[in-house]
Amino acid sequence: MKGDLVARLTVFARALRGRGVRVTLADVADGAGALVLVDLFDREEVRFALRTALKIRPADWDTFDLLFSDFLSLAAGVPSPQERRPSAPAGAAGPAVPIPLGQTGPAPAGAGHSPMGDQPGYSRDMLLRRKPFDQCTAADLAAMERLLARLSLRLATRPSRRLVPTRGRGFLDLRRSFRRAVATRGDFVAFARRAPAIEIPRLVVLCDTSGSMDGHSRFLLTFILSLKRVARRTEAFVFNTALTRITPWLAPGKPGLSLERLSVRVPDWSGGTRIGESLAEFVARHQHHVLDRRTVVVILSDGLDRGDPAVLVDAMRVIRARARRVIWLNPLLGDPRYQPLARGMQAALPFVDHLAPAHNLESLERLLALVAA
Repeated sequence: MKGDLVARLTVFARALRGRGVRVTLADVADGAGALVLVDLFDREEVRFALRTALKIRPADWDTFDLLFSDFLSLAAGVPSPQERRPSAPAGAAGPAVPIPLGQTGPAPAGAGHSPMGDQPGYSRDMLLRRKPFDQCTAADLAAMERLLARLSLRLATRPSRRLVPTRGRGFLDLRRSFRRAVATRGDFVAFARRAPAIEIPRLVVLCDTSGSMDGHSRFLLTFILSLKRVARRTEAFVFNTALTRITPWLAPGKPGLSLERLSVRVPDWSGGTRIGESLAEFVARHQHHVLDRRTVVVILSDGLDRGDPAVLVDAMRVIRARARRVIWLNPLLGDPRYQPLARGMQAALPFVDHLAPAHNLESLERLLALVAA
């Protein structure tokens, strides 16, 4: 993709943010990737691709459409109406300043020195994405919850490799097109097409709420709440010295209320941990109801187990045999000096497909690729 088009996309995203539409740097990167995959000469295809990649909420669609025509004009090298400056009156001194995309009047004083900054390094969202959960302050909680919710929404818009029939634009399906032509005596009245399916994975999430996980549990549980909102088949469990199924207690869109309920109802919250016994209970009571070859199991734990490692080995062996994939997210992996030497991690590792960090939002973003793989 030409660098000029990426620059125009950045300007477009800045204009959206100026109108109150939430667009992050990661969303812009997704938008650039989407533009590589579509026909840039097809207006509607570009519009739908960007609206999906930038994660535009339905409430902001009108604003998006209003600024989208400006983006197309800029991408084609044609000045948009907002950039067309009226001729300067005779005798006016100094060069005229073009009006930026999305702005309908002259730039306010000091606009070039926004305190938030336009460089990625000065983005508050970027800083929060990289900030360790155990270092977040109370002031960071609301913003972090919003970012976690936006991250989970990407699961609902991630296309799979599987192609399904579509009534809109997509890849030409010759076999179905010929079948249709039989009914019209060989005339191709309309071509059949296929497009990538949007597949929301089936997830089972088990989250450690022992004392050693205190600094991370709130954010990881908020992430589970957000996943449940878009992937309704997600089953959620927490464990410490015992296992508790929390799926019925999750209130979509109300993380604070749900977390308050959990802290009261889950026994031994922030207490000790017996990972092996908890997973053995999961296998004994729930495996036949929630596990199959389409299920991805995500375990969120630091692996600090006080129980018998043999029990953990037996439980993990059953989970691995029944699930499609097992992903273990360990917050301690955020420290480059960490080695998975705890006996719980040593016992579980042979049955884990992916061991990954979970100490900040940026690390959780990598989970999307692992789940969809």
